[in-house]
Amino acid sequence: MTDLIHVILLGIIEGITEFLPISSTGHLLIAEKFGLGERSDLFNVGIQAGAILAITMIYWGRIWQLFTQWRDPANRDYLLKLFVAFMITAVIGLVVTHYGFKLPETVTPIAWALVIGGFWMLGAEALAAKQVDRTQVTWRVAILVGIAQMVAGVFPGTSRSGATIFTAMLAGTSNRAAATEFAFLVGIPTMYAATGYELMKVLKEGGAAHEDWTALVVGFVVSLIVGFIAVKWLLGYIRTHRFTWFAIYRIVLGVALLALVPAGG
Repeated sequence: MTDLIHVILLGIIEGITEFLPISSTGHLLIAEKFGLGERSDLFNVGIQAGAILAITMIYWGRIWQLFTQWRDPANRDYLLKLFVAFMITAVIGLVVTHYGFKLPETVTPIAWALVIGGFWMLGAEALAAKQVDRTQVTWRVAILVGIAQMVAGVFPGTSRSGATIFTAMLAGTSNRAAATEFAFLVGIPTMYAATGYELMKVLKEGGAAHEDWTALVVGFVVSLIVGFIAVKWLLGYIRTHRFTWFAIYRIVLGVALLALVPAGG
């Protein structure tokens, strides 16, 4: 029973943090280190898949419109920019994976990433607020968002959503809702690809042989439901609010972790 509660809590944490700019990787690692127990790579892939499916469902109408009305010049241009951003992430990601360049997923570097990312968010939003409100996604935005996704992958605790949203805002799409939509739409194929890659790797290494499939299914479902609710809430929230409280939360959490965890922990 205790293990089931831990599984549900991990699903809730993944669902809430995957698309909020506060780092799902960081929160899952912290949760596992401080009482919920370490889980298999396949379990982590499974609950992430639940969050991805949630955002796919939320944006399904927009995705359907882009693909069924691709002859429209605006839709075709938007699709091409999504594709280029995704391919930049994929190509750089393959290079990074090949050379094994990634920071260790330990609490200290994640804590620093939370703090630095929090201050960067505050500064980025202040700069974006001084710009004219622009909803257009330029080629500069598409290219830099693709790079930002990969940076977030290399530095655990950065937050993929936070990195891409604020990169888009600084690069020219100063409207929060428009920047968030592009960042999330780019994230859908990117995360499906990354999840598929991790799943193939786990299965190839025989990681599924001793997997607790009940726990994985429960975690997946919980992450799906919570992720759907979290993203719906976020999309409504950012229409009238800045990301300031997310930045403050990151800074406070990061400082607390640095104070509580021994250096290198």
